[in-house]
Amino acid sequence: MTTAPATLEPYAARLSIDYPEKLNRLTTLLRLVWIIPIAVIIGLISGGDGARTGGSILGGLTVATALMLAVRVVYPRWWFDFARELTRFSGRVGAYSALLTDRLPSTVEEQSVHLEIDYPDVSRLNRWLPLVKWLLAIPHYVVLAFLWIGALVAIVVAWFAILFTGRYPRPLFDYVVGVGRWSLRVNAYAWLLVTDRYPPFSLK
Repeated sequence: MTTAPATLEPYAARLSIDYPEKLNRLTTLLRLVWIIPIAVIIGLISGGDGARTGGSILGGLTVATALMLAVRVVYPRWWFDFARELTRFSGRVGAYSALLTDRLPSTVEEQSVHLEIDYPDVSRLNRWLPLVKWLLAIPHYVVLAFLWIGALVAIVVAWFAILFTGRYPRPLFDYVVGVGRWSLRVNAYAWLLVTDRYPPFSLK
C-alpha cells in the first residue's frame, strides 16, 4: 500500500496579478509622470527622508510586533490589519510602476493585484525567532538583489514591447510577478512576522 506524498500548505503570503490582454500605450509611455503623485503618497506612508512619521510607524510596528511576540506571545490584530493593507496598497503601486496594469492604484479596491496574508496563530509561532528573522533572511536579500536587477531590465524591455505591440510579453510578466511574490514571502517572514516557515527560493 502506497501513501500519497504530503503537500505543503500554501505559504502565509500569496501574490497573483491578472495578466492584461491589452495595455494602453500612451499611459505606458508617460508612466513615470503618472506615478509621481502615487509615489509621493506611498513615500509619506511607508517612510523616506521626507516622511519620518510614516517610516517610524512602519518600523515601529515591526519592532513592537517582535517584542509583543517575545514577551506576551500576542499579535495585535489591528497592527496586522494595518501592515497587511499597507502591503496591499504598496503591491498595487508596485504593479502599476512595473507596467503590469494600467489602472491607477486604489487605496481600497483590490483591482487586478491579489495579495493575501494570513493572520498568524501565535500559539504556533516561536516567540524568540522574530528577533533574528531579519538576519536569517540575508540569503534571500542577496538573491533578490540580483533578481530585481533582472526585473528592472525586464520592465524596460516590456516598456518598449508595450509601445510597439500594446502587450506585455508573458514570460517577462510572469518573471516580474514572480520576483514580487518572492519579495512578499520574505517580507511576511522577516518583517511582518506572520510565519515561522522559511520562505522558499522560488518565483512560483
